[in-house]
Amino acid sequence: MIKSWMVIGGVAFIVAAAAGLIAPSDRKWFQRLQRPRWLTFEFLIPLIWTVIFICGAWSAYIVWESDPDSNTIWLLMGLYLLLEIVTIAYTPVMCRLRSLKVGTIIGGTGFIISIILTLAVSTISGWAVLLLVPYLLWSPIGTYTTWQMIELNPQAA
Repeated sequence: MIKSWMVIGGVAFIVAAAAGLIAPSDRKWFQRLQRPRWLTFEFLIPLIWTVIFICGAWSAYIVWESDPDSNTIWLLMGLYLLLEIVTIAYTPVMCRLRSLKVGTIIGGTGFIISIILTLAVSTISGWAVLLLVPYLLWSPIGTYTTWQMIELNPQAA
């Protein structure tokens, strides 16, 4: 029998793999953009997002295991999936469209979804909520950074 953590991990990995589908020209476009001076930790961003995705998957596992046959749990799994898809879409969609505004909108959308998910999960497990806190803290920072980049790169707005 396939375990719930295997399904959650597999789906998370498959969705995350889509982030690698960025054309080299799109990647170069993003790398050429100016960043805010205070963004001295950019090299840590992949590690930060890895931790956030692990926490999110663990949160989903806790919720799933609370009542695996419930329709509510399946709806919440859909919300977890939507959050991951929106989050992963940030880079490829923004780079493909070459629009920092689009990136800001996607980042803000992810934050709103994460608030909805956190509120929904709060009735099920405090631990699952706690594991969503890294997303709730980091997502606005990433969105704000993208928004600040618009001022530095008006041609990429």
